[in-house]
Amino acid sequence: MTFFSKNSIPLLLAVPFCFMVIACESNFRDVQKMGISEFTPSGDADSINLKYTDSGRITANLVSPKMLDYATVEFPFTEFPKGIHLTLFDKNGKQTLVVADYAVSHKATNLIDLQGHVRISSQSGDLLETEQLYYDQKNEWFFTEKRFKFTSTKGVSYGEGIDFSKDFKKVNSQKISGQVQSE
Repeated sequence: MTFFSKNSIPLLLAVPFCFMVIACESNFRDVQKMGISEFTPSGDADSINLKYTDSGRITANLVSPKMLDYATVEFPFTEFPKGIHLTLFDKNGKQTLVVADYAVSHKATNLIDLQGHVRISSQSGDLLETEQLYYDQKNEWFFTEKRFKFTSTKGVSYGEGIDFSKDFKKVNSQKISGQVQSE
């Protein structure tokens, strides 16, 4: 006596397979949802012009068309998705201008991540151009491991990796090439 014919074996295998696919599809959708960040900004501002002061003196002026503040997430940050124009002032009133297509300020570390056509120029004519640059607000120090172009009164240099003070008085560069006049 035969319980199964040759044609019924594939059918018996297909039924459990269908149940597995249906069960996996449901789990797959749940896993996909876990990858989606489900937080929204606690603050949203258009056309901002912020002035930072210290003891009555303006230390920075930040201008941006859009600001999103994520103050209520586990690692709070402020995002500038449409770029920034940041003017930094030293104690003598000399300015350093920072322009970037995109920026994120991380509150816990006091680091600003500048991205996309980043340009920094000093009042004395120094100019640095790169695609990504970090600014340490506490130490007033810029740094990157990306390729850069540095133009000064001494010449033009190119490299990969640089760090410098906001007034360009201290500059440390890596993998540099170009023609620079020595003093």
